Amino acid sequence: MAHRVLVVDDDREIVRLLRAYLERSGYQVLVANDGKSALQLIQSERPDLVLLDLMLPGYDGWELTRRMRKDSNLSATPIVMITARVEEEDRIVGLELGADDYVTKPFNPLEVVARVRAVLRRTHGEPVAPQVIEAGPLRLDLPRHEAKINGAVLGLTPTEFDILRALAEYPGHVLSRDDLIEKALGYSYEGLDRTVDSHVKNLRRKIDKAAGEGKGTEMISTVFGVGYRFEATEKGDA
Repeated sequence: MAHRVLVVDDDREIVRLLRAYLERSGYQVLVANDGKSALQLIQSERPDLVLLDLMLPGYDGWELTRRMRKDSNLSATPIVMITARVEEEDRIVGLELGADDYVTKPFNPLEVVARVRAVLRRTHGEPVAPQVIEAGPLRLDLPRHEAKINGAVLGLTPTEFDILRALAEYPGHVLSRDDLIEKALGYSYEGLDRTVDSHVKNLRRKIDKAAGEGKGTEMISTVFGVGYRFEATEKGDA
């Protein structure tokens, strides 16, 4: 069963963004826009983790955290706080109340997902990751490290495979070069971010060879000044 994450924020656009990224990462997502309804959901649904904004109507994030930590049935539920308040004292207060981690706005949603994953790994153990990713005509077999377009093997290098996997995990979402370096290549990667452009160029060339001229650029589109986006087209369109 996928872990369930409750996102609590009165900014509906932030809720929409976090929900999209968490669901793409395999989590089930519950949402609440104020502290009182959040507490009711926590009591009835028992989510595996609460992603909690501090500045909320009703109970604010601090009060909600206090109530959870005083309730023996809820006290073990992990909490990751999200707030626009950047003062060190606020962060310390949140952690002393019992928050497991703390993220400040503005944030990179991929960082939030990474923190959620890390906290759940410590407290619950991660669910089994998907072994196959399918998006439009693309099929990635992760254990075999094999990529196919409509059944045709692409023959990717390990780095190309990891970049394509990172893009395919978030179809329709723009990933910057830094996102791709962090998500696909890891924090220890020492190459320049422009190296990603070369890998994407090679990916497009190999997709063109398997699916037809121009399909590589259609599948991995450039968002100028931002990064790259994977477009999951239908098999009949490839």
